[in-house]
Amino acid sequence: MSESYAGRQYVGIDLHRRRTVVVRMSAEGQRLGSMERIPSTPEALRSVMEAAGPAPMVVLEATYGWYWAVETLQGLGAEVHLAHPLGVKGFSYRRVKNDERDAADLADLLRMGRLPEANIAAEPVRALRELVRYRAKLSRWRTSAKSSIHAVLAKRGVVVPMSDLFGAAGNELLDGLVLEPAYAARVSSLRDLLRMLETEITGFDYVIAELLAGHRGYRTIMGISGVGPVFAAVFVAEIGEVGRFAGPEKLASWAGLTPRHRESDTKVHRGRITKQGSTLVRWAAVEAVQRSSEPRITQVRTRISDRRGRPGQPGSGRNIAKVAAARTLLSLVYYGLRDGHIRALDNPPVLDSATALQPA
Repeated sequence: MSESYAGRQYVGIDLHRRRTVVVRMSAEGQRLGSMERIPSTPEALRSVMEAAGPAPMVVLEATYGWYWAVETLQGLGAEVHLAHPLGVKGFSYRRVKNDERDAADLADLLRMGRLPEANIAAEPVRALRELVRYRAKLSRWRTSAKSSIHAVLAKRGVVVPMSDLFGAAGNELLDGLVLEPAYAARVSSLRDLLRMLETEITGFDYVIAELLAGHRGYRTIMGISGVGPVFAAVFVAEIGEVGRFAGPEKLASWAGLTPRHRESDTKVHRGRITKQGSTLVRWAAVEAVQRSSEPRITQVRTRISDRRGRPGQPGSGRNIAKVAAARTLLSLVYYGLRDGHIRALDNPPVLDSATALQPA
């Protein structure tokens, strides 16, 4: 085919950190021109996309650092689609796998309407996610620093009588500790890091709260018992436009809180939860239900924990119950983000004869 092809083109892009491969196709699947191998820069991408004509259909995989490529392509007027990495993982089973084949297969899936897509969030949502995810990373570093201090004290046989080593009494204990120089230096350094991390976390909490101050859904879901500013920000940032989910069940599935389903012939197997989707949303949902006193959530935890527990082992169904309660909480979050109001919270559930609440 000549470079003067007039139809709408389909472009598959295999994006990498250093170099990118671009393959163009017609709607009939014919290659247009040769495969292009370019540096992974906005300038090079703009240059090679000149041959794709007006408003091309473009697909790239949701891999490391895809933001800049999507923004560049959208700025050129392309209709951009993001391939879900798990949906196209079958590429790895080919006998011959290279960047050109990957880009061509992406273009083929797009033009045939069989592309498993990931959501391209709007730029404000992506910016909020950067803040929320970095705040979560700072929190993990803080937890790691605290664990390291406990580890040093354990090595030196220091007994910690209080429940919180980093409260007022715990800091007094740490101030009065006399340790060998190597251990003392490590504890001192870790305490300095903790102070710095606390300052950074507080700063990001303020910035995130300012950004979400006028967000109706954010304020609404903070009305759910167990959901504070941190968890609410995670839900708003990670879920993004909640209208893309047909219902709360779809949201729970997207968050990886639904069981795997394997079916063939007459055999059906439902296993553990998939854990596919946002790790932060799963973490926030499971943590929130453990702090929640909302009757619809606590009833689910109690009922399923009792039903799924093993005889003689109280609480053995606890983890199953927490996941089920997390799905209930996400249902409330869904309606809070969609409607700006959670009507279910206006109507308390009815107690049954065993004084347990009926499922929501």
